[in-house]
Amino acid sequence: MGKIKGAIVVDIEVCKGCSVCIPACPTDVIALASEVNGKGYNYAYMADPDACTGCTNCAVVCPDGVITVYRIKI
Repeated sequence: MGKIKGAIVVDIEVCKGCSVCIPACPTDVIALASEVNGKGYNYAYMADPDACTGCTNCAVVCPDGVITVYRIKI
């Protein structure tokens, strides 16, 4: 059985930095950026990309649906 590697893509211009995705991530991959988007919000990003398993918890809890999760078998 192969190992699964995940990655998330956040639509940073729509993300409002609500932080709901951060505690939903079991591997502590997500953090809020110190930079802000065009609306003035700190947006979510992958702080530890190598730890992502592609579990989709972040995408499920995101109230605005700005997170897309990709999974690949390695």
